[in-house]
Amino acid sequence: MVSGASRGLGLAITKQLLAAGFTVSAGVRRPEAIDKRANLSVHHYDATQGGSGEAWVAETVSNYGRIDGLINCAGINPRVRVLDQGEQALDDMWQINVKGPLRLSRAALPYLQQAGNGRVINVASLAGRRVGSNVGYAMTKFAVVALTHGIRQECWAEGVRATALCPGYIATDMTQGETEITREEMTQPEDLAEMVELLLRLPNNLSVAELLINCRKEAML
Repeated sequence: MVSGASRGLGLAITKQLLAAGFTVSAGVRRPEAIDKRANLSVHHYDATQGGSGEAWVAETVSNYGRIDGLINCAGINPRVRVLDQGEQALDDMWQINVKGPLRLSRAALPYLQQAGNGRVINVASLAGRRVGSNVGYAMTKFAVVALTHGIRQECWAEGVRATALCPGYIATDMTQGETEITREEMTQPEDLAEMVELLLRLPNNLSVAELLINCRKEAML
Protein backbone atom coordinates (compact mmCIF):
# COMPACT_ATOMS: atom_id res chain seq x y z
CA MET A 1 0.00 0.00 0.00
CA VAL A 2 1.33 3.43 -1.00
CA SER A 3 -0.40 6.64 0.04
CA GLY A 4 0.04 9.86 -1.90
CA ALA A 5 0.69 7.74 -4.97
CA SER A 6 -0.57 10.15 -7.64
CA ARG A 7 2.38 12.58 -7.64
CA GLY A 8 5.85 13.36 -6.35
CA LEU A 9 7.66 10.76 -4.29
CA GLY A 10 4.57 8.58 -3.90
CA LEU A 11 4.22 8.28 -7.66
CA ALA A 12 7.93 7.52 -8.07
CA ILE A 13 7.68 4.78 -5.42
CA THR A 14 4.62 3.29 -7.10
CA LYS A 15 6.35 3.17 -10.48
CA GLN A 16 9.51 1.68 -8.97
CA LEU A 17 7.63 -1.08 -7.16
CA LEU A 18 5.50 -1.98 -10.17
CA ALA A 19 8.60 -2.18 -12.36
CA ALA A 20 10.22 -4.45 -9.76
CA GLY A 21 7.27 -6.88 -9.82
CA PHE A 22 5.36 -5.77 -6.73
CA THR A 23 1.58 -5.59 -6.61
CA VAL A 24 0.61 -2.11 -5.47
CA SER A 25 -2.53 -0.75 -3.84
CA ALA A 26 -2.41 3.03 -4.36
CA GLY A 27 -4.28 5.43 -2.09
CA VAL A 28 -5.02 8.84 -3.61
CA ARG A 29 -7.53 11.65 -3.29
CA ARG A 30 -8.42 11.46 -6.98
CA PRO A 31 -8.25 7.86 -8.29
CA GLU A 32 -8.79 9.09 -11.85
CA ALA A 33 -5.37 10.78 -11.68
CA ILE A 34 -3.58 7.42 -11.99
CA ASP A 35 -3.58 5.36 -15.17
CA LYS A 36 -4.73 1.78 -14.66
CA ARG A 37 -2.22 -0.99 -15.30
CA ALA A 38 -1.47 -4.58 -14.34
CA ASN A 39 -0.73 -5.31 -10.67
CA LEU A 40 -2.07 -1.91 -9.62
CA SER A 41 -5.33 -1.11 -7.86
CA VAL A 42 -6.26 2.50 -7.18
CA HIS A 43 -8.39 3.53 -4.19
CA HIS A 44 -9.76 6.75 -2.78
CA TYR A 45 -7.84 7.86 0.30
CA ASP A 46 -8.11 11.24 2.01
CA ALA A 47 -6.47 11.62 5.41
CA THR A 48 -8.87 14.45 6.26
CA GLN A 49 -11.87 12.10 6.03
CA GLY A 50 -12.59 9.81 8.96
CA GLY A 51 -12.70 6.15 7.98
CA SER A 52 -11.04 6.74 4.61
CA GLY A 53 -7.86 4.86 5.50
CA GLU A 54 -9.72 2.00 7.13
CA ALA A 55 -11.88 1.61 4.03
CA TRP A 56 -8.78 1.52 1.81
CA VAL A 57 -7.22 -1.19 3.96
CA ALA A 58 -10.42 -3.23 3.82
CA GLU A 59 -10.58 -2.91 0.02
CA THR A 60 -6.94 -3.96 -0.30
CA VAL A 61 -7.49 -7.06 1.82
CA SER A 62 -10.63 -7.86 -0.14
CA ASN A 63 -8.69 -7.63 -3.41
CA TYR A 64 -5.54 -9.50 -2.42
CA GLY A 65 -6.19 -11.34 0.83
CA ARG A 66 -3.10 -9.89 2.49
CA ILE A 67 -0.94 -6.82 3.07
CA ASP A 68 2.85 -7.08 3.10
CA GLY A 69 3.88 -3.43 3.25
CA LEU A 70 2.55 0.04 4.01
CA ILE A 71 4.29 3.19 2.76
CA ASN A 72 2.91 6.34 4.35
CA CYS A 73 3.94 8.98 1.82
CA ALA A 74 1.05 11.47 1.71
CA GLY A 75 1.90 14.81 3.32
CA ILE A 76 1.73 18.60 3.10
CA ASN A 77 4.11 21.35 4.22
CA PRO A 78 2.53 24.81 4.58
CA ARG A 79 4.91 27.15 6.41
CA VAL A 80 4.12 27.59 10.12
CA ARG A 81 6.41 29.64 12.36
CA VAL A 82 6.22 30.01 16.15
CA LEU A 83 5.06 33.62 15.99
CA ASP A 84 2.47 33.08 13.27
CA GLN A 85 -1.10 33.66 14.39
CA GLY A 86 -3.78 31.02 13.87
CA GLU A 87 -3.47 27.24 13.89
CA GLN A 88 -5.40 26.05 10.84
CA ALA A 89 -2.31 25.22 8.77
CA LEU A 90 -0.78 23.34 11.70
CA ASP A 91 -4.05 21.47 12.27
CA ASP A 92 -4.13 20.50 8.59
CA MET A 93 -0.55 19.18 8.77
CA TRP A 94 -1.30 17.29 11.96
CA GLN A 95 -4.32 15.67 10.34
CA ILE A 96 -2.56 14.62 7.13
CA ASN A 97 1.07 14.14 8.18
CA VAL A 98 0.49 12.42 11.54
CA LYS A 99 -3.05 11.19 12.11
CA GLY A 100 -3.27 9.79 8.58
CA PRO A 101 -0.24 7.49 8.98
CA LEU A 102 -1.33 6.56 12.52
CA ARG A 103 -4.79 5.49 11.43
CA LEU A 104 -3.55 3.65 8.35
CA SER A 105 -0.96 1.83 10.43
CA ARG A 106 -3.53 0.80 13.03
CA ALA A 107 -5.78 -0.61 10.32
CA ALA A 108 -3.03 -2.40 8.39
CA LEU A 109 -0.91 -3.77 11.24
CA PRO A 110 -3.02 -6.88 11.97
CA TYR A 111 -2.42 -8.01 8.38
CA LEU A 112 1.25 -7.01 8.46
CA GLN A 113 1.63 -9.08 11.62
CA GLN A 114 -0.03 -12.06 9.93
CA ALA A 115 2.48 -11.81 7.08
CA GLY A 116 5.35 -12.41 9.52
CA ASN A 117 7.61 -9.96 7.65
CA GLY A 118 5.39 -6.91 7.26
CA ARG A 119 7.01 -3.59 6.51
CA VAL A 120 6.00 -0.02 7.40
CA ILE A 121 7.90 2.85 5.82
CA ASN A 122 6.91 6.27 7.09
CA VAL A 123 8.17 9.15 4.96
CA ALA A 124 9.35 11.63 7.56
CA SER A 125 11.99 14.27 6.82
CA LEU A 126 15.32 15.58 7.98
CA ALA A 127 13.09 18.30 9.44
CA GLY A 128 12.20 15.61 11.98
CA ARG A 129 15.86 15.47 13.03
CA ARG A 130 16.52 19.22 13.20
CA VAL A 131 14.35 22.35 13.14
CA GLY A 132 14.45 24.97 10.40
CA SER A 133 12.23 27.93 9.66
CA ASN A 134 9.09 25.81 9.26
CA VAL A 135 8.69 24.69 12.85
CA GLY A 136 5.14 23.40 12.25
CA TYR A 137 6.32 20.96 9.59
CA ALA A 138 9.19 19.89 11.82
CA MET A 139 6.78 19.20 14.69
CA THR A 140 4.72 16.83 12.54
CA LYS A 141 7.78 15.04 11.19
CA PHE A 142 9.17 14.57 14.70
CA ALA A 143 5.84 12.89 15.43
CA VAL A 144 6.16 10.62 12.38
CA VAL A 145 9.59 9.46 13.60
CA ALA A 146 8.05 8.76 17.03
CA LEU A 147 5.21 6.82 15.41
CA THR A 148 7.74 4.68 13.55
CA HIS A 149 9.56 3.75 16.74
CA GLY A 150 6.24 3.01 18.42
CA ILE A 151 5.39 0.51 15.69
CA ARG A 152 8.83 -1.10 16.05
CA GLN A 153 8.36 -1.37 19.80
CA GLU A 154 4.86 -2.86 19.72
CA CYS A 155 5.05 -5.16 16.69
CA TRP A 156 8.63 -6.43 16.54
CA ALA A 157 7.84 -9.93 17.85
CA GLU A 158 5.36 -10.47 14.99
CA GLY A 159 8.00 -9.74 12.35
CA VAL A 160 6.93 -6.18 11.54
CA ARG A 161 9.83 -3.84 10.76
CA ALA A 162 9.29 -0.09 10.52
CA THR A 163 11.57 2.58 9.07
CA ALA A 164 11.40 6.36 9.27
CA LEU A 165 12.64 7.56 5.90
CA CYS A 166 14.11 11.03 6.48
CA PRO A 167 15.13 12.84 3.29
CA GLY A 168 16.21 16.43 2.86
CA TYR A 169 15.28 18.34 -0.28
CA ILE A 170 13.59 16.14 -2.91
CA ALA A 171 12.97 17.46 -6.42
CA THR A 172 9.16 17.24 -6.33
CA ASP A 173 6.34 19.76 -6.47
CA MET A 174 6.54 20.10 -2.68
CA THR A 175 9.91 21.86 -3.01
CA GLN A 176 9.01 23.82 -6.16
CA GLY A 177 9.44 27.19 -4.47
CA GLU A 178 12.72 26.43 -2.70
CA THR A 179 15.70 28.49 -3.87
CA GLU A 180 18.41 27.41 -1.42
CA ILE A 181 19.72 24.79 -3.84
CA THR A 182 18.93 23.93 -7.45
CA ARG A 183 16.52 21.21 -8.54
CA GLU A 184 19.44 19.27 -10.01
CA GLU A 185 21.24 19.27 -6.66
CA MET A 186 18.20 17.93 -4.80
CA THR A 187 17.71 14.20 -4.24
CA GLN A 188 15.72 12.81 -7.15
CA PRO A 189 12.49 10.97 -6.28
CA GLU A 190 13.39 8.03 -8.50
CA ASP A 191 16.60 7.44 -6.54
CA LEU A 192 14.74 7.61 -3.25
CA ALA A 193 12.17 5.14 -4.59
CA GLU A 194 14.98 2.62 -5.08
CA MET A 195 15.80 2.94 -1.37
CA VAL A 196 12.18 2.21 -0.52
CA GLU A 197 12.26 -0.97 -2.58
CA LEU A 198 15.43 -2.05 -0.75
CA LEU A 199 13.83 -1.43 2.65
CA LEU A 200 10.86 -3.59 1.67
CA ARG A 201 13.14 -6.45 0.64
CA LEU A 202 15.45 -6.51 3.68
CA PRO A 203 15.16 -9.59 5.94
CA ASN A 204 13.85 -9.35 9.49
CA ASN A 205 17.37 -9.52 10.94
CA LEU A 206 18.52 -6.46 8.97
CA SER A 207 16.24 -3.71 10.19
CA VAL A 208 16.74 0.01 9.54
CA ALA A 209 15.09 2.19 12.17
CA GLU A 210 15.82 5.55 10.56
CA LEU A 211 17.31 6.25 7.15
CA LEU A 212 18.69 9.78 6.84
CA ILE A 213 19.22 10.91 3.25
CA ASN A 214 20.72 14.25 2.32
CA CYS A 215 21.72 16.02 -0.88
CA ARG A 216 24.19 18.31 0.90
CA LYS A 217 26.58 18.33 3.85
CA GLU A 218 25.09 19.37 7.20
CA ALA A 219 27.38 19.19 10.22
CA MET A 220 24.67 18.22 12.72
CA LEU A 221 23.45 15.36 10.50
